[in-house]
Amino acid sequence: MAVLFQKKVTPQVNELQKHKQSLYRYWKNSRMITSERILDAFMEVPRELFIETSFGDQAYADHPLPIGEGQTISQPTTVMLMLQLLELFPGQRVLEVGAGCGYNAALLAQLASHVITIERHEKLAELARRNLKKIGISNVTVISGDGKFGHQEGAPYERIIITAAAREIPFDLKQQLAVDGMLLSPVGQSHGCEMLRMRKITPTNFQTSTHGLFSFVPMV
Repeated sequence: MAVLFQKKVTPQVNELQKHKQSLYRYWKNSRMITSERILDAFMEVPRELFIETSFGDQAYADHPLPIGEGQTISQPTTVMLMLQLLELFPGQRVLEVGAGCGYNAALLAQLASHVITIERHEKLAELARRNLKKIGISNVTVISGDGKFGHQEGAPYERIIITAAAREIPFDLKQQLAVDGMLLSPVGQSHGCEMLRMRKITPTNFQTSTHGLFSFVPMV
C-alpha cells in the first residue's frame, strides 16, 4: 500500500482537487463506478504527479494526455471502468502490460498485493519508476521489455491487464494467467477496439465477454 506525501496547498492544487472531486461525484452518483475501493484509490493517487507539467491544469480533465514516446495516459473514466471490470481483490498478483507513466500501476497497487508492470519504452519505464517512488509506492515492480511475452518469473497471475490495443491476446499472457484468473484487454484497431475480458476456466479454456468500444494506442 502506498504512503503518499503531503503537498503544499496552492490555488492551482485547490482547483485540481475540485476537478477531482467532480469526477468522483459523477462516477458515484451515476453509479458508473460502484466499487468504493476503486473510488478510494482514485482519490488517494495524485494523477497530476504523473503527467507533464505543461498539462498540469488538465490533470483531471476526462480525456487522454500525451506522456512522450507517442504514448498517452488514458482518460480517467476509461481507467476506472477497466479497474472495475478487472474485479481486483486484496492479496492478488497483477501483471500490467504497458506501464506508461505509472499511473495505472499506482491505482492497481492500492487494490492488489503486488503489481508487475512492463514497458517497452525505456524512457517511460524510467519515468514510471520515478513517479511511483515519488509518491511512496513500494509494491510495484517496473520491468523494461516486450509485454507480449509477459513475465514468466512472476507467474501465475490472478489478474492481467493490457493497456494498449492488441490485435489478439498474446499466447504467453494466456499461459501466465492463473486458473480462475482474469485477463482484460482492448482488442482490435486503435479507434473502436473492443474491451475483452477473459476468465481462465481450465488450463486451456477461457470464458470471454465484451464490454464496449474504446480507443487506445496500438500494442506493438
